[in-house]
Amino acid sequence: MTPPDDSNQEELTLGEAARLAGVSPSTLRRWGELGVIPRYRGRWTRAAAAHARIVARLREQGHSLEELKQAGEDGRLAFGYVEELFPSRGGYTTLEQAAAETGLEPALIERVWRGIGLPSWMLERLDEDDLEALRDMAGVLAAGFPLVAFLQVMRVYGNSLRQVADAEARLFRIYVHEPLVMDGVPATEVAEELAELIAEVLPLATPLMIYLHRHFLQHAVEQDLFATMEADLEKLGGEALGQLRVAICFADLVGFVQFTEEAGDEEALVLVERFVESVEDTLPGDARVVKNIGDGVMIVGTDPAALVSWALGFQEGFVKRARPRIGVHYGETIYRDGDYYGRNVNLAARIVTRAQGGEVLVSEPVYELMPRDPKLSFEPIGEVELKGISDAVPLYVARPLAEGGERPRRR
Repeated sequence: MTPPDDSNQEELTLGEAARLAGVSPSTLRRWGELGVIPRYRGRWTRAAAAHARIVARLREQGHSLEELKQAGEDGRLAFGYVEELFPSRGGYTTLEQAAAETGLEPALIERVWRGIGLPSWMLERLDEDDLEALRDMAGVLAAGFPLVAFLQVMRVYGNSLRQVADAEARLFRIYVHEPLVMDGVPATEVAEELAELIAEVLPLATPLMIYLHRHFLQHAVEQDLFATMEADLEKLGGEALGQLRVAICFADLVGFVQFTEEAGDEEALVLVERFVESVEDTLPGDARVVKNIGDGVMIVGTDPAALVSWALGFQEGFVKRARPRIGVHYGETIYRDGDYYGRNVNLAARIVTRAQGGEVLVSEPVYELMPRDPKLSFEPIGEVELKGISDAVPLYVARPLAEGGERPRRR
């Protein structure tokens, strides 16, 4: 694969190239005059701006212009391939023109752009891909999707897909890029190998994401529909918009810091990954992991009894070292941007901190909703003061009964 030929690329103004590179026009002009950007050649193109963007990042890490100039001349900064893999469709237009064509107010477009996390300079020169995305957004709103919900969904999309892209890039580096470098493959050949691999993988990635999105959306809609049908309609009518009554569970690993010190970072990372995977693989159908928090997870479900049963069964699969502790609460939460907020979320997070390793601790609302099962024991430990919670909270230790009906006591 030969280096990309940018002789036919559209010429950019100095200001446009500077925005793409993320530096000031004067800095970019100076780099061009000093020969730091080999692809400059007296005219600014997207490939030259991409090269300048990499130079800017390396400058932030302390590399001198002389080092970067030499690396560019040696072909060790082979980043023009990025522009080949992700070419612009052209057809540039202004924000005002895009607003007139899509029917979206310029202020709304700017608001959505900020929410997604895209750079504001893109709005000064929108290409056909940008315009097509704005048309899709306008179509969603025209179909009747509420604006407040749309803005939240776009923020979730932006945050989630940024994480996806970051993971893809890092995993490529760890499992493809670094092994090639360790084998002594020159940087230019590494760039060629990566470009060829990405060019083959990229067309397959989008259909996979669409498939997964459709699958998970179907599951989420079904679960929400079932929960709505089973809910007390009178009580539901009294709740505020965006307020949901859910079971909230926090689970983390006791002794994780000590484990990390003894076993090392790699082993600790493997332990956390296995822990999270085990949680995700065993959760009841109505529950899901909302987010990872260091060595723990936050889980939300519609059925507190199912979540407690899961928690008790989950504990049995762990050895004494770095055992999980789990806290379960039930109450109203505020749902925003794919996450849950409010006093009851904070309360659930505090409950788990009072649990011991291998223990499941539940609040009184959960205890009251549990069906009476002769195989389960709920030992009250009294009203407990929790950090940041104004009133003492009654808590119970949930346990399966030992053989012979013996109720194990809390140590």
